[in-house]
Amino acid sequence: MPLPLQLLIFNIFVLALLAIDLGVFHRKAHVVGLREAAIWSAVWISLSLLFNAGVFILMGSQKGTEFLTAYTIEKSLSVDNIFVFVMIFSYFAVPAQYQHRVLFYGILGALIMRGIFIGAGLGLLELFHPIIYVFGAFLVLTGIRMATQRQAEIHPERNPILRLARRFLPVTPDYAEQRFVLRQAGKLMVTPLLLVLIVVETTDLVFAVDSIPAVIAVTRDPFIVYTSNVFAILGLRALYFLLAGVMGYFRYLKVGLSVVLCFVGVKMLLSEIYEIPAFVALGTVAAILAVAILASLIAARREQRAGAAANTATFAGAGQPPDADPEP
Repeated sequence: MPLPLQLLIFNIFVLALLAIDLGVFHRKAHVVGLREAAIWSAVWISLSLLFNAGVFILMGSQKGTEFLTAYTIEKSLSVDNIFVFVMIFSYFAVPAQYQHRVLFYGILGALIMRGIFIGAGLGLLELFHPIIYVFGAFLVLTGIRMATQRQAEIHPERNPILRLARRFLPVTPDYAEQRFVLRQAGKLMVTPLLLVLIVVETTDLVFAVDSIPAVIAVTRDPFIVYTSNVFAILGLRALYFLLAGVMGYFRYLKVGLSVVLCFVGVKMLLSEIYEIPAFVALGTVAAILAVAILASLIAARREQRAGAAANTATFAGAGQPPDADPEP
């Protein structure tokens, strides 16, 4: 089947999923709870794995392993987006019940922009193959920077696209439920929710600059690169509502992600000398992420125990149990 037809069928399938998501399950604005987020995360991951099984069956184990590796890398790197989304929603004071709508349309736009980025990246490799070394070096440097730099502060107000929008678009002072545009006194105006969407879209473009070369380091098959990206992004909304409140527990995940970026960068740099097998790349990425997550959970558990012990010692020194009221 020709690649354009494959992508057309896949995109129709994705649009159908998104239409069901927004038109049936999220028609009315509501706060997405932990249970709902967990269910939807499981749904999107299950769909990704079912698609992966289809790739294994129809395209072979090599392509199936490449898809799973690319999906794992993209999914893990998208966790970094979640922290930024939390900061953006906090800065703009977006009501919790409207956040899903912003992420929905933000991800819809991200699918289009990432498709363009993927086409451009693969096109550059075909036209000028030595650029593979530029991509590889960029990934290694990005990984080192991620590991050595502190978490950058988020300043949405400095976003140049946001400044441009505020300058030329009439903006309402308050949110108007989940609407992006409305008409007031016969004048078409945009709401702050549209400004949030603009910031989310432009922020995702910045992340795509890192993640797409990382996936291209795993496979040059445009169908695998695109579909793995799409499935990772589709589950990002549910993952946001699931992990937004517990991001602090995964303190070593950023270190793990930096090692993953360095690994795929080295893989790309060595590709002309030695091609690391797909299953080895998958095992390496999975092992790095597993160690980072496990180390984070162990550290968080130790901190909780140390905090509990310190509280007990404090109250013991004061001569009162923790829950006792002071004597009059």
